[in-house]
This record gives sequence, structure tokens and C-alpha cells, in this order.
Amino acid sequence: MLNQEEIDFIKHWEAVRIPYSSVKSKFIRGLPMASLFTLPILFSLAAVYFLSPNWYTKISQKASGESAVILISVFLITLFFAFIRMHFKWEMNEQLYNELKFKSQKHNPTN
Repeated sequence: MLNQEEIDFIKHWEAVRIPYSSVKSKFIRGLPMASLFTLPILFSLAAVYFLSPNWYTKISQKASGESAVILISVFLITLFFAFIRMHFKWEMNEQLYNELKFKSQKHNPTN
């Protein structure tokens, strides 16, 4: 027998499972957490570059070229993390939904 929380989840997931399955939706809903994941990388680079410019130029003679590559890499990491995280969450919710549907059909074969 399903409790009220499981029934509410089934109703909610039936309403949002198709819109949440699109690639665009996964990117959009995953970007806030992915940004929080990559912001420390950008802050550390900015701190080294602005707070200690002499050390930064001694270490890297190609600062401008490497900065572009680093920014592009961080942007790609952000997109990858956003998509993978939300795809994983979607798969976990889909698995739970299927398990609950099977459980409800097992207890109520008429539905």
C-alpha cells in the first residue's frame, strides 16, 4: 500500500516527467548548481591574477592566451555538470516512479 507522500510523488512526476526529460530543461534547471560548483575556480583564478600579479606573470608568460582557454574550459565544465546532474536526478526520479507504479499495481491489480 502506498502512503500519501508516495501518491503525491506519483501525481507530481506524471505531470512533470515529460517536460523535465528534455535536454534544454536539464541544462536550465542544472545551471544554478553548476555555477556554484565552478564559481570557486573562477574566484581563485581572479584572486591570484588581481591580488598577486607579479607571481602570476612570473609563473605564466602566456597569461592572456591561457586565460581564454581556462574560461572556455570552466564554461564547458559548467554545462557538463549541469546536464549530468539533472539527468541523474531525472533518472533517479524515473526509477522511483516506476517502482511505485509497480508497487501500486501489485497491491491494486484493477488500476
